[in-house]
Order: sequence, then C-alpha cells, then structure tokens
Amino acid sequence: MPSGTILLADDDAAIRTVLNQALGRVGYDVRATSNAATLWRWVAQGDGDLIITDVVMPDENAFDLIPRIKRARPEIPIIVMSAQNTLKTAITAAERGAYEYLPKPFDLNELIRVVDRAMTAPRESAVPRHSVQDEEKMPLIGRSPAMQDIYRVLARLMQTDLTVMISGESGTGKELVARALHEYGKRRNGPFVAINMAAIPRELIESELFGHEKGAFTGASQRATGRFEQAEGGTLFLDEIGDMPMEAQTRLLRVLQQGEYTTVGGRTPIKTDVRIVAATNRDLRQLINLGLFREDLFFRLNVVPIRLPPLRERAEDIPDLVRHFLDQGEAEGLPPKTIDSEGMELLKRYRWPGNVRELENLVRRLAALYTEEMIGASVLETELAEPDFSRPTEQAPSDEPLSASVERALNRLFAQHGDALPPPGLYDRILREVEKPLFGMTLAATRGNQIKAAHLLGINRNTLRKKLKDLDVQVIRGLK
Repeated sequence: MPSGTILLADDDAAIRTVLNQALGRVGYDVRATSNAATLWRWVAQGDGDLIITDVVMPDENAFDLIPRIKRARPEIPIIVMSAQNTLKTAITAAERGAYEYLPKPFDLNELIRVVDRAMTAPRESAVPRHSVQDEEKMPLIGRSPAMQDIYRVLARLMQTDLTVMISGESGTGKELVARALHEYGKRRNGPFVAINMAAIPRELIESELFGHEKGAFTGASQRATGRFEQAEGGTLFLDEIGDMPMEAQTRLLRVLQQGEYTTVGGRTPIKTDVRIVAATNRDLRQLINLGLFREDLFFRLNVVPIRLPPLRERAEDIPDLVRHFLDQGEAEGLPPKTIDSEGMELLKRYRWPGNVRELENLVRRLAALYTEEMIGASVLETELAEPDFSRPTEQAPSDEPLSASVERALNRLFAQHGDALPPPGLYDRILREVEKPLFGMTLAATRGNQIKAAHLLGINRNTLRKKLKDLDVQVIRGLK
C-alpha cells in the first residue's frame, strides 16, 4: 500500500475534507491547511513528501510560492489544482515547475493515480523556468474538459522540440495551437513561419519550402530563400500537410531524417534547425491506404498527435468564445454588444460546420450590422437559417448524385470562410480533390492494373499515366 505525507493547501474546507478522506483511504497521511503561510512553514521544516495546492489562496498565490518551494526543496513534487481552467494556468504551472496540473472539478481516481505516480517516480532537482509573458493574451479560449486535456498536453510540450501533428476540422484553430507551442516554448525568440500546402501550386511547393537558385527553372531570375531557411532557429508550421505532393513529401522526409536539405537547383547541403509542427483536416491514414501520403513521413510527423475537437463537441465553451470575440471587436472599434441567454442557448445547439472560425465571423457580423445592443434569439435564427441548424447531423441520402455531394461540400467550404473568400486556385483544388480519390480507388479496384483502370475510366493509358504522375498517385501492383 502507498505511504507518505501529503501537504494539502486549499481555501475550500469541503475540498480539503474530500481529498483528506480519499487519500487517507489509499494509505497516505494528509496534512491540510487553508493558507500558503502554513504550507511554506511545513516545507521549510522539511515536512511532507508531496504537495497538492490550489492556485488562489487567501494570503498568497501558489504560483508566487512554488518558485520558493522549488529553491528550498527542489526534489518535492507539486500538484497544482485550479478552477481557472485556462491555457495560461496550465502553462504557468508547468513553467513554475509543477509536477502536474489538474483543472477543477477533477476525478478523484485520476488525482490518486497522479499522486501514486509522483510518489514512486525518481526524484530529480527541478529548476523553475522563465515566467509566461503576456499571460492575458493566450490564443486558445475554452474551459471544457476537451480543451483542458489539450492545455495539459501543450504545457508538457512547451520545453521540448518534439514534432507535433495537429488534426481537426477546418476552423478549429490548428494554427493557434501551433503559434501557442512556438510563442510559449523554448523557440519563442526565433521566427514562426507558416505555409499552407493547399494554397500553393504543386510545382512551386519545393521552391517555397527549400528555396531555389538563380536559373533553377524558368522565371527563377535570382536566388530565393525557402521557408526552412526563413524559420531557422524557430518553428515551421506545415498546414494542410495532406495536400503536399509526393515528391515534396520525399524531400521533407529526407530533411527530417538527415537534418539538412538542398535548394532547388542547388548542390550544397544546408543544415537546418527548426521545430516542425504539421496540421491536417484530412484522414492521413486513409490517404496512406490510397497511396497519396507516405507512411514513413506520417510516422516522422506524428510524434505527438493532438486532435482539436470540433466546436459542436465543446459547446460549453461557446459563451466564453462569444465574449472573447465581442471584446475583441469592441477593442477594434465595433459597437459593444451582448447576446441574451436564449440566444446563447441557440448558439450552443447549432452544429457549427465552420467551427470557431464560423462563430467568430458571426459575432463580428452581429456587432457590425445590428443596431440593438442586446442580440436575441430571433436575430440569430435569421443569421443561422442556412444551413438548417435544427438538424443534428448533415446526412446525405444514399442515392444522392455526386454533383449534389460536391455542391454540399462547396457550401460548407464557402460557409467556413464567412464573409471572406477561399484562397485563389479553387478550380484546380476542387478538381484535384475529386480526381485523387477517383484515380486512387480505381487503381485499387483493378489491383494496380493500369490497362484495366484506363478502360474503366474511359481514357487511354497515356492520359492515365500523366494523371497518375500529376496527382502523385502511387501505383501498387498485385494488391490482394
């Protein structure tokens, strides 16, 4: 049975009682207090094997006390609890040297597991890290359990250079997560460089990533630096990585394996020191099965996977997000607005196909176009009339023609951008979206037999070969 003394500091008597009983039942001796001064006296006397503390106490904030504790007792693990369930709290707890951060309310069994792990783990000296700057400007908003899990993962990653793969639907805030990893991590003093694979013509992606030499191709009148060189010492964010052409995937894999690259048209290897954060709204494993994404590259990028939940899975965060966007709009000169309780409930029931981006666009539109200071449900019903928010899910009829499916997909695409428009090159991107699975699945159906695939598609073999090359469709023969 576990044993040891736990020092518990929390201003809430009920929480102290519950934790005392729960930890006592599994064999720990608990000494509880309601203030930081008593906790510090116990620590200074050398008492206790582990500390569990709330952030806010009557006499001192725990984040101010923890560095003193770490200087006096660097080996003692500290578990921080807080009802201020924000990314700021999670990052600050990690930066101050806390062993773990638990948002209130928490599961008692989870707390006991964390305590057991901390009490049995090897004790290492911990040095508090640098304090968080501009804490009020954290990019991620939300206190839902789904976001708490993300905050805790991000807090653990801040002082590492591990490669991260962020997945999630369009509009969920993947670039915000990438920026948070950069701006509050060890590379914060370096550049943050983002590149969207879906917005760059395929023939220019390698030049964009790695740069090119003068005369490397038609139009290359002078040497140009690539995103890897621009991001040196910082973070390179590869957005929509699933749209990267196969030849660029091969070169990226080589960079990740060898830590160096060559420019297009160049011969001298260039060492690189960047942190890679990738993002996608597509199922990369499905693309791997279709031969459209390299499996070895996937495993190189997917070191730490983070899934961002769609807004419909964290509807309890909508009030906080709405207030944030209204405050943001007011700071930029838009009139002050509020949304009544009935309207807020309506927003929480809506499906949000465009996720947080769609919500932000709606809030800004409400602030700019409506004269009333209090926005009610009737206004929101009008704004959300298309698509129909009353449907729990958008399901296509089983006999729906392909053109109708494409039209629905385009409706969602334009809705995600609100009042703005998608990036240029929409025609080629849409055709490519349709052609890739068409050619990939046809080859899969014919087991890689290109003669049968060309016949099935109604095109000649030369056209098929050209399309396979242009679309980077990998041909795997003899599939069972």
